[in-house]
Amino acid sequence: MTTLKIGGVAEHFNMPWHLAIENNEFKKEYIDLVWKDFPGGTGAMTKALRNGELDIAVLLTEGIIKDIIDGNPSKIVQTYVNSPLLWGLHVGAESKYKTVDELEDKTSAISSIGSGSQLLSIVNAKNNGWDSNKIEYQVVNNLVGAIDSLTNGTADYFLWEHFTTKPLVDNGTFRRLADIPSPWPCFVIAVRDEVLANNPEEIEKVLKVINKQLQRFSTLAKKERYIETFAQLYNLEKEDIKNWLIITEWNQGKSISRTLINNVQNKLHDLNVIDKTIDVDQLIKKIYI
Repeated sequence: MTTLKIGGVAEHFNMPWHLAIENNEFKKEYIDLVWKDFPGGTGAMTKALRNGELDIAVLLTEGIIKDIIDGNPSKIVQTYVNSPLLWGLHVGAESKYKTVDELEDKTSAISSIGSGSQLLSIVNAKNNGWDSNKIEYQVVNNLVGAIDSLTNGTADYFLWEHFTTKPLVDNGTFRRLADIPSPWPCFVIAVRDEVLANNPEEIEKVLKVINKQLQRFSTLAKKERYIETFAQLYNLEKEDIKNWLIITEWNQGKSISRTLINNVQNKLHDLNVIDKTIDVDQLIKKIYI
């Protein structure tokens, strides 16, 4: 039995992994896949890949591309979710700001440096014609930190996944001023280079299992009993789960696209998120299953 450590955010997107682990789908392939939640998001996971705390991570496309360019010894092996991520732009309930236009040059709460929340702050600035170099950031670590920061006014706004934050909008903790879809597929699966070199067959098996799970999940998740489970586990309304499923397209085994990844890094370069582009083969590892 080979043990592999995998991480992801504690959000509804990763339900397929948990179902497969609970059903011993990986152990049937002699793999003990040990899951760890990362409330700090992509920035925390890139650090965990770098220091060997994780072997595999399910994380935001833009974050891992930036970190590989910055020296992370990992590769993207597959897109996990083909559709964009819908980011909500939030302010505190008592904030004086009523429109996105008022947030130019204001302080953005981010989970960590290099996180999706930081990168989407830059995307938002560019979308609005602002100078992204003038954004002030406050690192808040996670959603709980963001609640504190927006409530006490140490940061002015916060970008996080729409449905995860919707209960906070519904209960009056946050006000959502806008939704911003990421300009690329949202989640990918990345693996440390050392693991790819030493355990290629095991990584292939992991991808086979999750892709089969996603094929089943894309149909089963729309059934009422699964929607009920989602709602209970992630503190979401059933109608929100249904709306999320409508806009979510799961990758079910399609090989990673060189063109797609190259387009994303070019977009990041245009946004001044990265200061250089590299050969796509330094970003991806195609695994044929």
